[in-house]
Amino acid sequence: MYNELVNKEAKLAVIGLGYVGLPIAIEFAKKIKVVGFDIKQDRVDLMKKNIDPSNELEAHEFEGTDIVFTANLDDLKDSQFYIVAVPTPIDEHNLPDLTPVIKASETVGKVLKKGDYVVYESTVYPGATEEDCIPVLEEVSGLKFPQDFKVGFSPERINPGDRVHTLTKITKVVSGNDAESLEEIAKTYELVIEAGVHRASSIKVAEAAKIIENTQRDVNIALMNELSIIFGRMGINTYDVLEAAGTKWNFLKFFPGLVGGHCIGVDPYYLSYKAKEFGYHPQIIDGGRFVNDSMGGYVAKQTVKQIIAKDKNIRNAKVLIMGFTFKENVTDIRNTKVVDVIKELESYMVNVDVVDAWADSDEIKAEYGFGLTENADKNKYDAIIVAVNHEQYTNLKEDYFKNIMGDNGVLVDIKGIYKDKIKDLTYWSL
Repeated sequence: MYNELVNKEAKLAVIGLGYVGLPIAIEFAKKIKVVGFDIKQDRVDLMKKNIDPSNELEAHEFEGTDIVFTANLDDLKDSQFYIVAVPTPIDEHNLPDLTPVIKASETVGKVLKKGDYVVYESTVYPGATEEDCIPVLEEVSGLKFPQDFKVGFSPERINPGDRVHTLTKITKVVSGNDAESLEEIAKTYELVIEAGVHRASSIKVAEAAKIIENTQRDVNIALMNELSIIFGRMGINTYDVLEAAGTKWNFLKFFPGLVGGHCIGVDPYYLSYKAKEFGYHPQIIDGGRFVNDSMGGYVAKQTVKQIIAKDKNIRNAKVLIMGFTFKENVTDIRNTKVVDVIKELESYMVNVDVVDAWADSDEIKAEYGFGLTENADKNKYDAIIVAVNHEQYTNLKEDYFKNIMGDNGVLVDIKGIYKDKIKDLTYWSL
């Protein structure tokens, strides 16, 4: 398979061209023939014009690549190596929703041929590839695994918005259903991954490695969030504490904040779900998720308390939220926990305006039912919550906030970016 791909006698197809799939497709297309497939025609049309809908890649990165973008299933039929890179979200009950990856498996199954390879990159619980995906490939294709086709798992490790730790510079974990497939898959990824690949001992090991990466971060951030609640009651600034503790060489530098997005805020639920299938109820993982999922409401309640302390009527008070995406310097609004802050404030009858230097107002309206506020600087707010530390916000001066606040305004700085810079306004942070 590797030799056929390198000699351009075979094609590699990427299923799902989001923030994970498109960079992979583009990197491979610099070396071999690639078909980029996505079910959304409007996104495909943009990519044909060298535009990344996720705003992760620049136009020049599309140039000189051997790639065909399509939403047409027929264009996949002459591919032999399939990479599935679709989302794996949770439902309203925080249970794994494998619908996208199952649908993608059905798509691949319709074009799968003897000798083909299928590699999954979507983050799943250990066992999902073999227990949930391969049966779909078999049923739809009419082929038998492993005699007729090979399967592997290579978890994505892309960090949206990070221009340093990019796809090619992060070690890639790869796995296959047997020794032959492992080697073919590893050599294929070595074509584009400068940092090299790690050959995992099994598909389940590769799945587990990915899911604990984000679970570890989630639990550590939850500890910081819990500490911020404790220190808040003590009247101690959490960031001052972390700065002091961070002078020790082995202190882990995590910080409190809202934990959203489609990775850290989701993946631990997948592991917890699978653990319960085996009769174990994870205490730390579930506890960390509870703390982190509660932080939006906590921030809103603390903001309400600060406004009331100014002898203001909380009903119809005005609050401006700066930043709506799930993290800084990205356009992605999926599973943003800023919406939890908004909902909690609105439950107190607070009027909330939202601005964001990166997000698209129409996309927010379609997903959450409201858009961004225009001309927010012409209002007078009782409080301003800087929820996301976009680069456009990090160097704002106190006078900026004073100019758009009423008397006795409150600045809520979730990420602590204005610590020691605010002298006159009432200041609160996690």
